[in-house]
Amino acid sequence: MNYVVSIVGRPNVGKSTLFNRLVGRRKAIVHAKSGITRDRIYGNSEWNGVKFSVLDTGGFTMSKNDVLEKEIKNHILMAIKEADVILFLVDIKMGILDTDQEIAKILRKCHKIVLLVVNKVDDVKYTYSDTDFFRLGFVNYYYLSSINGSGTGELLDKLIEIFKKNFFLKKKSIVEKEFLPRFSVIGRPNVGKSTLINSFLDKNHHIVTNISGTTRDSLDVLYEKWGYECILIDTPGVRKKSKIRENIEFYSTMRTLKTIESTDVCLLMVDAVQGWEKQDMNIFRLVKKNQKGIIILINKWDLFHNIHNNMQKNYELFIRKKIYPFYNVPILFISSKNKYGIHNIIPIADQVFQYRKNRLKTNILNKIMLPIFKKNPPTSIKNKKNKLITIKYCTQIPSGTPKFIFFSNFPQYIKESYRRFIENKIRYHFDFIGVPIQIFFRKK
Repeated sequence: MNYVVSIVGRPNVGKSTLFNRLVGRRKAIVHAKSGITRDRIYGNSEWNGVKFSVLDTGGFTMSKNDVLEKEIKNHILMAIKEADVILFLVDIKMGILDTDQEIAKILRKCHKIVLLVVNKVDDVKYTYSDTDFFRLGFVNYYYLSSINGSGTGELLDKLIEIFKKNFFLKKKSIVEKEFLPRFSVIGRPNVGKSTLINSFLDKNHHIVTNISGTTRDSLDVLYEKWGYECILIDTPGVRKKSKIRENIEFYSTMRTLKTIESTDVCLLMVDAVQGWEKQDMNIFRLVKKNQKGIIILINKWDLFHNIHNNMQKNYELFIRKKIYPFYNVPILFISSKNKYGIHNIIPIADQVFQYRKNRLKTNILNKIMLPIFKKNPPTSIKNKKNKLITIKYCTQIPSGTPKFIFFSNFPQYIKESYRRFIENKIRYHFDFIGVPIQIFFRKK
């Protein structure tokens, strides 16, 4: 059985720090500036052999006017609804504020198990503080310091005790689905990544506003529809280095890069209005460098839907020329907001995921490729008395991604243009749609 623990509280009480300590890695961004966490962030924890999920949430505020704050509140309420146990964090150094009392009122009405966690007890003297946290109305309370870990063991012991006493019936969670393919939605800021995730799930799982950079963390959600199961990952927008002014944005960009490293297929979203820009090409190269599957999504195409079909063909042709010789990347024209064209994304992503695992038999590879090399050999070496460069044998390396070795008499003289020629022929004859391939030359 899987259990869910949600961490709630006002801004800057240490929720993300506690979350990172419970999951054992820096998954949520921690910063002295309040309001950094905006969406719900899932993590996996284990204590005394019992596994459970942890949800970090944005800070609850009293503001009623700000659009973003309203969305954050909705996500906190959803995290409360999903939870089996709620950790209500307060700051011992700040004492009880009006916002703490407002949160306490909401939690008392939710009929959930709530543990009051008094955080930032970095000094023993704070344990005997005069602050009367009993006024919040919770029986179970714990003193700890999420930054140095003191007191977290007692809290975890209590959680396990609750789990063992209460056999909560929960459906399979993301934690139990780590074997599933991971599809990451990446791209520049404000191209519609979070909107696409919400459209897939048919609910507002991720915060969406017109404010660029709303998503600051990489966020995992489980997708189970139409016979497909996968983990969908929303990521912060990747800006140009020259435009990364806040160190928070730097951490967000680094989080996206790490997400790419741990994903299977990247869904690169491009704003149809802004077009394919240099930063899109940089992100594409980053995905290719990490040997991940890729699909290009041209978003907001509903704005051009009634224009002649030649525009779509020209748009696609322009991108394929830019990414050559990796020309057979699926390019889909969609509207994440209106759900136009999105029904094909997951099936094609799953297909690309399968193509990444393609393993060609050596005899078949040589049967196809050797006649091509004989008909179109590499350029001769002039300073070697016009000796011909020949490729006698080729094979696919057993690895997690498609890699090929070609054995030649003079591998060091084979030009980059011929490497692209070989990649082009492999893509033409074999199914590596949307999958980067690596080619190596070795001495025969």
